[in-house]
Amino acid sequence: MTLTRPRITPIPGTPPCGPPTVDPRTGCTLTRYADVRAALAAPACRVPPARPGTAYTLDWLRGLVSRFSAPEIHPARRAAGLAALAPLDPDELRAEAARRTADALDRADGRLDVPSALARRVPVGVLAARLGLADPVAAVEAVATIAAAYQPGADAAAVRRADGAVAVLVELAAPAPPEALANRLGLLVQACDATAGLIGAGARHLLPPSADPPLAARSALSGRPAGETGELLHEVLRLDPPVRGTRRTTTEAVHLGGVDLPVGTPLLLRFDSANRDPEVFPEPDSFIPGRPAPAVTFGAGPRGCPGQRHALALATGVLDVLRERCRLAPGRPTYESHPLLRVPSRLEVIPR
Repeated sequence: MTLTRPRITPIPGTPPCGPPTVDPRTGCTLTRYADVRAALAAPACRVPPARPGTAYTLDWLRGLVSRFSAPEIHPARRAAGLAALAPLDPDELRAEAARRTADALDRADGRLDVPSALARRVPVGVLAARLGLADPVAAVEAVATIAAAYQPGADAAAVRRADGAVAVLVELAAPAPPEALANRLGLLVQACDATAGLIGAGARHLLPPSADPPLAARSALSGRPAGETGELLHEVLRLDPPVRGTRRTTTEAVHLGGVDLPVGTPLLLRFDSANRDPEVFPEPDSFIPGRPAPAVTFGAGPRGCPGQRHALALATGVLDVLRERCRLAPGRPTYESHPLLRVPSRLEVIPR
């Protein structure tokens, strides 16, 4: 039997990989792998810093986390987040995520909706418990509310809801200096949608549509690859990234991808396009685990995701159980509306 390589077509709206495109109204879009990584590493391509706000509001949180910090204070704040993650063993996170997923499947009646039952609840709940929040269940709801307004541009009603949710998290967390507390809570918020999106993508691409074929035959019979979940997720991250891109602004004139960009140029870095750069990933639409170059989905450079290992462990724990016990339900998944996140709003599985 010859195993075929599954192909995953680009997500709708993914720009083709090519030279930078410049629009006088919106700025510069980078789609090539080398250009995206260069911008992530360039000191002159910065995340616009958030202004501090009233204590224990969304503006307070955004104003203190490393994600939205100016370069001169970013390292210290990033160190605070890393210190909170340091005691957490990824293997233990994976095992606890698997246990909670199995419990949810044991309670399922017929079908189970991955986004509502697992994708946020399990990873955020496990992480909240390990970070010492007094009520992890309440923390899950609060974190999801904050995540919905975390990026700039959220409407006023979402911000008001997030203000209340930040106050809830602060009450649930152990006392700590403001920067340490904010960066501990920020880990939960940053893990929320990105990990949910990864679990959704993993379920969509790794689960079989039928319970009949044995695991070893799935690559040939259904397009679902067989192998270790953790290894396969690296290729899922490349082909169906939960974070499709990120934004930067130039603080001085820079030369990127053969283009001279002046101070103040908005940059859009497209991870989804760069992850299919044929110069880096031969057969870019084919699912080929074990590629030597990493996807840029978790970022790179000084602001690369500090919790990459932990997020992968949590997603792997959930998907290990889903792959063992479930198949995809008929029908296409639906996705939340967001320009740069790909998080399913409905994706059902059937325990078998």
